[in-house]
Amino acid sequence: MRKTTADERPILRSKIFLYVTEFFSGMAVMSAELGASRLLAPYFSSSQIVWTIIIGTIMIALALGAVFGGRWADRNPDPDRLYLRILAAAVWISLIPLVGKYVILLVSGLLIVTVSTNFLVIAAFISCMLIFVPPLFLLGTVTPGLNKFATDSLEDNASVVGRLSACNTVGSILGTFLPTFVTIPSVGTFVTFLIFSGLLLLLPLIYFLSSHAMRAVSVAAVVVFVASGLFSPMTGFAFWERNLAYEGESIYNYLQVKNLSDRTILSTNVLFGVQSVTMKTDGLTGMYYDTALAAPSLADNADSALILGMGTGTYARQLRRYYPNMRIQGVEIDRKITDLAGRYFDEPNDIPVSTYDGRAWLAASRDTYDVIMVDAYQDITIPFQMSSTEFFTMVKKHLNPGGVMVVNMNMISDGEGSINEALQATIASVFKEGNVITADVPGTTNRELFAKTIGDDKAFRGTSSLSKDSKAAALRAMTVINTHDTDLAMFMTDVAHRFRQVPEPAAGSDLILTDDKAPVEVLGMKAIDQLIAEEAGPYRQILKEQGIGGLMKSVQ
Repeated sequence: MRKTTADERPILRSKIFLYVTEFFSGMAVMSAELGASRLLAPYFSSSQIVWTIIIGTIMIALALGAVFGGRWADRNPDPDRLYLRILAAAVWISLIPLVGKYVILLVSGLLIVTVSTNFLVIAAFISCMLIFVPPLFLLGTVTPGLNKFATDSLEDNASVVGRLSACNTVGSILGTFLPTFVTIPSVGTFVTFLIFSGLLLLLPLIYFLSSHAMRAVSVAAVVVFVASGLFSPMTGFAFWERNLAYEGESIYNYLQVKNLSDRTILSTNVLFGVQSVTMKTDGLTGMYYDTALAAPSLADNADSALILGMGTGTYARQLRRYYPNMRIQGVEIDRKITDLAGRYFDEPNDIPVSTYDGRAWLAASRDTYDVIMVDAYQDITIPFQMSSTEFFTMVKKHLNPGGVMVVNMNMISDGEGSINEALQATIASVFKEGNVITADVPGTTNRELFAKTIGDDKAFRGTSSLSKDSKAAALRAMTVINTHDTDLAMFMTDVAHRFRQVPEPAAGSDLILTDDKAPVEVLGMKAIDQLIAEEAGPYRQILKEQGIGGLMKSVQ
């Protein structure tokens, strides 16, 4: 390709187009970063760990781009080459919604049978490197290249750099706010990638069309962009699912509603967990929500309940069925989930739901309750601000005397330094010994924790000193008194046999989580890795003994 100078391109003579290029390049970088978090979240969560991986890999790409972009600009200051790199970056980003999810699943599939520890971290890192580093490396070359063409002399070099930096920063600001508050909630992650890659693509197209150059390349880029625009929205994040009633996104979550023969479920992650469920017949759900129904009978009274993490109202529906006279208040941070609750999950419309962060709502409220149910999750991890002593102290203050808090812990991960050990120790440090018990949920990875304030009947009506059979009889009796429902009472007999006392931790224990130190995401990732290792273990053994052929046969 013949070397071209900036003077041969009329569009560059006023310098304005250079600053416009810098503006949209900065916008594209930040929109890609925000899009990366939403692309990875349904598969790996949107935890701080995943954000760290995204930011770290993108910063690596931009740093390398700046170094090589400066070298290339000094060695061969050809604006055509610079705008070709921008064109390539725009086309690559436009293909992310079409190809990215397949790359993620391919990487995950390869690693799940080969990596035994830190699966999510490694899979997220490699996926991010493969998908986002190449285009952002190319965009990292833009600033030094533009500086080469925008600078006329050393006397105004600093001013030029300052203006370019300002344009990049302003573009980055818009590239941060627009995806989060406008495009992703309105049209989704896939279309967001297309919108901002399309804006970026316009720059090299305008440049080459004005210069009557690179016409074939420009046409090819447009064809690829249009093809991705047509086909990307046709496949969702969970493209292998065939019975989805809804798939979409909100400011906070990826949302998936699945319609099964006996129930409708809400998931915020394509691979892990069920966040809410409604049964198509009356009765218990067969999930952890049933075990949590022990809370009203463990409490001295069962007249009121607060649900932090309302979701689509599973707890509310169960309480309304078995405790019809109970006053219920729900808190749910994601308004779109509340909307889905009315459309797909038959959430009782007479139960008030506040669209608010659970902890912030507690801080603003003076109401107290007999039962507080905590089931707030960010994807598959617990928000750190709702796992600390400060938070559970706040919950305790909102309980009536003899009131009970029940917390869903969605990952059974025992042992020294586990997330469950930390959560149990933290809660026991607030509610004190004798007031905290747990019950594992058979056939699931869930554990329910019950903590009681001191009331007329003291710690759980003295059940800590009773035999398992005595506990079961007491809980069953109280369930009958509160609900007159014999089926639920019979189930409570089984729940009582699963109760285990949680000892109060030693003073100053490192296990206790605080607002200052609550590494729940790291602990949660370890728990998930443990679950993945257990599930993938047989397949790893097949791969070791029978090779890829045997592995392929086993998954068919």
